Amino acid sequence: MQSVPDSGQARQAQAQGSILKQPMAVWATAFAAVVAFMGIGLVDPILPSIAKGLQASPSQVSLLFTSYFLITAVAMLVTGFVSSRIGGRKTLLLGLALVVVFAGLAGTSDSVGELVGYRAGWGLGNALFVSTSLAVIVGAAAGGSSAAILLYESALGLGMACGPLLGAVLGNASWRYPFYGTAVLMAVGFLMIVGLLKEQPRAAAKVGILDPLKALGHRGLATTATGAFFYNYGFFTVLAFTPFVLNMTPYKSGAVFFAWGVLLALSSVLVAPRLQARFGSATVAAASLLLFAADLAVIAYGSKSVIVTGVIVSGAFIGINNTVFTEMALEVSDSPRPVASAGYNFVRWFAAAAAPFLAPKLEEHFNVHVPFLVATATCVIAAAVMFGARRTLSAVDHHDTEMLNAPRAVPASV
Repeated sequence: MQSVPDSGQARQAQAQGSILKQPMAVWATAFAAVVAFMGIGLVDPILPSIAKGLQASPSQVSLLFTSYFLITAVAMLVTGFVSSRIGGRKTLLLGLALVVVFAGLAGTSDSVGELVGYRAGWGLGNALFVSTSLAVIVGAAAGGSSAAILLYESALGLGMACGPLLGAVLGNASWRYPFYGTAVLMAVGFLMIVGLLKEQPRAAAKVGILDPLKALGHRGLATTATGAFFYNYGFFTVLAFTPFVLNMTPYKSGAVFFAWGVLLALSSVLVAPRLQARFGSATVAAASLLLFAADLAVIAYGSKSVIVTGVIVSGAFIGINNTVFTEMALEVSDSPRPVASAGYNFVRWFAAAAAPFLAPKLEEHFNVHVPFLVATATCVIAAAVMFGARRTLSAVDHHDTEMLNAPRAVPASV
């Protein structure tokens, strides 16, 4: 099957050749996307500082992730409904405005309950922005959807890498400053989009609130979402729980997760497409998930230095899986891409909400090893799901290049 590698390599070469030749509107949206993804890992280095400053337990502080992603998951059912009615530009600006307001309010919190509530509002704004940003980038980008998706994945990786670094630099002075810093950067992104991005064409058909759930009736999309659910549990166990296990200063913790984010970015943009072109998406996902599971098992019983190494190395597996799952979700379904992606994200973000809450609880009831062992098991389950569905998902690796580059709306999936 020589056509699969040839097609994948051609798409990759075309995307890489045009990714830097983009209108200013695309760069403005990409900048805001970087800041939006920074908000996910921003709190990582300062979780112990927040717990100390607000006299809260690790399980209480971990609710910062739970509230954020729980609202993000539910909001996925309404983002398409909103954007198909008011347009992509207004949806972006609404999401950015909500992030500016709630990130700023988060810095004023006097209790962990207030902070958790503000993070929930932040999650709503981020859902509106993230669910629309890739569609807007595709609509305005030069070089076709392959270049746009690659640019979006680059923004995701850069944001995931820089979030912990910003959190460390600002959080070393006060845990409140990273929230204020994010509000300021998002305000800059808001102004850039106001000045540089014109309104995009609206969807030909309005999206109903239940359409994403109906899309999950497709076997391939349901399988992809199920695998992503179990994978994301492992992903967010690393992101939300290991800062408490490491118990480092903001600078040291930020450095660890910055290295993790750099490896995530490189593997998602440079490594994953090559592996997909050669071996196929489902096979790559299954293999990467098994390696991630092995890494989590090592972290479970490792010394502090081993845990640091394991966390950084996990960035490679997470980067590969993020890219592979994104493409599978966008390509496998016969539903419109915005609808399919919303259904996929609705399922997988529930795991991102569950892991930060359950991991500290498992440690409290058992020991520090159990949260990582549970995450290991979920990644093994995800690998089994992907391996078992490789024939169903093989359509992702055989889709027509012309179809891939057609001007369809492509929503964000990260």
